[in-house]
Amino acid sequence: METETESEWGELTRECLINILSRLSLEDRWRGTMLVCKSWFSAFREPSLHSIFDLDPFFDSPPESTHWWTPEFEAKIDSMLRSVVQWAQTSLTEIRVRHCSDRSLAFAAQRCSNLEVLSIRSCPRVTDDSISKLALNCPKLRELDVSYCYDITHESLVLIGRNCPNLKVLKRNLMNWLDPSQHQGIVPDEYLNACPQDGDSEAAAISNSMPHLECLEIRFSKLSAKGLNSICQGCPNLEFLDLYGCANLTSRDIANAASSLAHLKDVKKPNFYIPRSVFHTERYGHWRLYDERFQTDVFRI
Repeated sequence: METETESEWGELTRECLINILSRLSLEDRWRGTMLVCKSWFSAFREPSLHSIFDLDPFFDSPPESTHWWTPEFEAKIDSMLRSVVQWAQTSLTEIRVRHCSDRSLAFAAQRCSNLEVLSIRSCPRVTDDSISKLALNCPKLRELDVSYCYDITHESLVLIGRNCPNLKVLKRNLMNWLDPSQHQGIVPDEYLNACPQDGDSEAAAISNSMPHLECLEIRFSKLSAKGLNSICQGCPNLEFLDLYGCANLTSRDIANAASSLAHLKDVKKPNFYIPRSVFHTERYGHWRLYDERFQTDVFRI
């Protein structure tokens, strides 16, 4: 009876199998259906089933793990991404992964000319090398998230901006370098301490090459008021601006810079609380001065 049942399932037409697989979640397809039999695995490799590869839900649900930052885990993510790229051919339009490396990303860049969304947060071994290939081969890119990728520099942002005219969303968030305790014990110390210092260089790259941006996230960036001004001047279509954790900015800096943004709908300010005792504010002798400088709850030295 078991053999007969398996045979019946295995003899479903390819079109029927593809229809079934298209209704399943990514997890169900990867962990179950591809292992049923050869015909199911063949249907699983149908390009239309792999136009979107989104692993973000699997990273968002459990607490961050030290295991994710190991070369072994990175190799598994690379293997999955390379497989999807091979199966999808040119139909892959959206990639959302974490902890991949240049190896798989360069492979994707060469074969995914129709890519529109790329999110590769927390990838310690993704560098300018693979991003430059993406910039040259994926001109349809409209959303890019390179948050917590510390080996990607402002040079990559320039290339992306110049070669991807449809780019509307950029997320370049950094880890909380003001209070790294939430990452300690999970993220390797040498990587945690490598937080990019060139906030204004990245701001210049964004302002000079991404004039059509509508959404920009640069949490914990070390840019100055000058850098923010350049972004607001160079990206006049900004509607959403996330500056949470940008400790070098005050509310006055943000208000002055954002005054030129006619389409701005929402701006998230640094909004940090730092105890007054930390900066010995009694030396100013005037709480009004304190309150003015601390409009964003961050003291700019």
